[in-house]
Parts: sequence; structure tokens; C-alpha cells
Amino acid sequence: AQGHGAKGDNIYEFEIEFLEPVEPKPVCRVTQRQLNITVQKKESNWWERLTKQEKRPLFLAPDFDRWLDESDAEMELKEKEEEKINKMKIESRVPKDPFKHLKKGYLIMYNLVQFLGFSWIFVNMTVRLFILGKDSFYDTFHTISDMMYFCQTLALMEIMNSLIGLVRSPLIPSVMQILGRNFVLFVILGSLEEMQSKPVVFFVFYFWSIIELFRYPYYMLSCIGIEWKPLTWLRYTVWIPLYPLGGLAEAVSIVQSIPIFSETGKFSLGLPNPLNVTIQFPFVLQIYLIALFLGVFVNFRHLYKQRKHHLGPKKRKMK
Repeated sequence: AQGHGAKGDNIYEFEIEFLEPVEPKPVCRVTQRQLNITVQKKESNWWERLTKQEKRPLFLAPDFDRWLDESDAEMELKEKEEEKINKMKIESRVPKDPFKHLKKGYLIMYNLVQFLGFSWIFVNMTVRLFILGKDSFYDTFHTISDMMYFCQTLALMEIMNSLIGLVRSPLIPSVMQILGRNFVLFVILGSLEEMQSKPVVFFVFYFWSIIELFRYPYYMLSCIGIEWKPLTWLRYTVWIPLYPLGGLAEAVSIVQSIPIFSETGKFSLGLPNPLNVTIQFPFVLQIYLIALFLGVFVNFRHLYKQRKHHLGPKKRKMK
């Protein structure tokens, strides 16, 4: 190599005759400070010394940070075996769940069914929008409601899954989202024929379905220990515009239903009654509107924390 050494700027070389045969092609790596050459033995065994000549060359010195003799290797192997045995002992103390595979199979099937259901809703609405244009807004409920009823009723299982510890999802955000959606679906839209032909139904259903297109397959793959990074990114990014838009669409549907409930008196509690009080359902809806936006804020905050956890910069482990 060309370099500056004891003989000034010159070409320097050296030759080492190893004790036993080595692989003919060493691995070389050049850094700013030095040249690293890794030579591999042909046979993995212990050498008495490095070179054939008994006296070590003057320019050759061992790197004791990486030096390993036979006794050190035996100690290292013994430590690894002990660590493996201790790990097996700890794992044997942890009680095994006999229903582990059954639970995993149930979660996979649940998420798969929900994904297929919301995929059908999204594709159906998208195709109708391209074919019919704005006219598809007015009969969305009559076309899609049966499948939406099924999916949202099935979604109640997510609350049960969280309650019994089958999943690690926090209970409060799940309850707020699922019961909030079902309130809009069954009470606001399902009970009023006048609401079922309004364009806002299209936007409520469309925003709900897009969110679930990424959420359910993400959970389904997580059940079998698979993480697909593009899907993870979509799962924790798509909700940023869609959650506020979905909340806004739900709020619009509630606001549009208030005059209808006032006119019909549906679900209002008038006198006389055992409590001797009058409860106007439109007033309840006005209070619910405040709770709706608080719920959107709580879910938004929860999902933002999850996004930082899954997509934020990874912390380096201290050695």
C-alpha cells in the first residue's frame, strides 16, 4: 500500500505465513484510520500460534479486546447455555393459555369478516358514485344500510373483547366510537325515514368505511405476528383527516334531525310520567352534540399517541 511510515512516503508491504491453511479471499475494509483485513480459517479449530515461525514478527501484535483463547471460549459457551436454561425455566413458570390458538383464530375471523363487510360497503358506494353521480347520495341508506347494520352490530364485540382482556385496546375509546356510531345509525338515521334520503348519509357511511379498510386488516395481520409497513403507516395516518370529517358528518346528521324530532315528538318524554318531568329529545341531541365533539377529541388524542408510538423515531438502546 502507498503510505507515509518509517521510510517516509513509500510503498509498504508485509507477508504472513499462517500456521494452517486459510481461505484464499480475505475480506478487506478501508476506514479513515486503518485498513481491516479479515482472514478466515479453512477449518474451525484452535491453533497453537498464528504463524509457522515460532517467533512472532516484530510488527505483529495481538488485539486483546478481541483476543479469545480456548478457555475463554468454553466459558462463553457455558454462559450462553446457562442463559438458555434460565430462560426455559422462566418460560416454564408462566402458565400456558390452553385457548391461545382458539382466541387467535376468533380474532382473525372477526377482523376478516369486518374487513370484507366494510370493503363491500366502500366498493358498492364508490361504483354507484361513478355510475350515478350525485343521485347515488339520495338512496345510500336503502342500498347500504343492511350491511352497515350488520357490521356495526358486530362491532359491539370489540367492547366485549376489551372488557375480558382478549385485546389490549383501551376500553373508553372503543366504547365512545362504537356506541356513538350506533347511536347515529340506529337512532338518527334508522328511526327517521325523512333522514334516510338525505345526502349526509353517504358521507357518514363513506368516511366510516374508509377508516375500517385499513384498521381491520392491520389488526388481522397483527394476530399472526405480521407487520406490513405501508399498511401500518396507512392505519395510523388515514384517520387524521377522516376522523374529523366523519365527526362533522355525524354532527350534520344530528343537526338535520333535530327539527324532525321536534315536529314528531319522537323519543320525547312528556307529562304525565312516573318522574313527572318533561324531557324533549331534541334537547338531548343538543347535549349529545357537545359529547360528540369531546369524543372526537378523545379518540384523536388516543390515536395520535398510538401514531407516535408506532411511527415515531425509535429510541436507541443504551449499551
